[in-house]
Amino acid sequence: MLVPRGGAWGARVAAAARERGLDPLVVPLIADEPPSDPAPLDAAVDRLEAAARSRRRRSPDPVADETGVAGYAWIVVTSATAVREIAERVSRLPSDLRVAAVGEPTARAARAAGWVVDLVPPEASGAALVRAFPDTPGPVLFPRSDLAAPTVVDGLRARGIDVDDVVAYRTVGTGDEPVAPGSPPDVVLVTSGSVAREVARRTVPLAPGTLVACIGPGTAAEARAAGLPVHVVAPDRSAESLLDAVVERLNHPAPEQEGTP
Repeated sequence: MLVPRGGAWGARVAAAARERGLDPLVVPLIADEPPSDPAPLDAAVDRLEAAARSRRRRSPDPVADETGVAGYAWIVVTSATAVREIAERVSRLPSDLRVAAVGEPTARAARAAGWVVDLVPPEASGAALVRAFPDTPGPVLFPRSDLAAPTVVDGLRARGIDVDDVVAYRTVGTGDEPVAPGSPPDVVLVTSGSVAREVARRTVPLAPGTLVACIGPGTAAEARAAGLPVHVVAPDRSAESLLDAVVERLNHPAPEQEGTP
């Protein structure tokens, strides 16, 4: 089974795959890089740190820090990478900053960073997060990938909410050479649209017996748009759910599904 990301995520998914009797091969097809223009992220970090210092001094003004610059009311995160990028730069969030996470995997990453998560929508999608988000008069920080869909920003702004839309990291391909494992993988995990495009660019044509497993319906749609067949779609947007769906499919083949040899 080809695991398309390295680092801590790849190691965690590979370990979870082995626990399920799968044989993972970590082949990073995408990686995270700093934003091309770090100034907006630096400004957001400075604003968080200033607000945190102000709260520790028990400022009589609950909204502004010592410079008079308003702090954020919420931070919205839609990936574990966004959590990591902020957590590595800010030792402690302001005590009154509320946290919204798009799904349980992102919420777990936020809690692991020491954050208290106030909102997780019932469905792991940007649209569901927008629907569940409460009205707020304060500004919202949204640190994101450069490839993130505009769903969250556009949805919150359409409701009149002030959003500081900040690129926290770039998602880039790891090279141009074709990926050629020693033997064709039985399964390729597709965990985002960017992974789908890299799989299509660097591994196609896939072997006839290779299954393409997508982490959710949105990713499945992006995989199809990239020209990939889709054989497995996880019911929930988590690596664990994806691996469970792969195991279920391998144990109970469904030859009538699209692209199945």
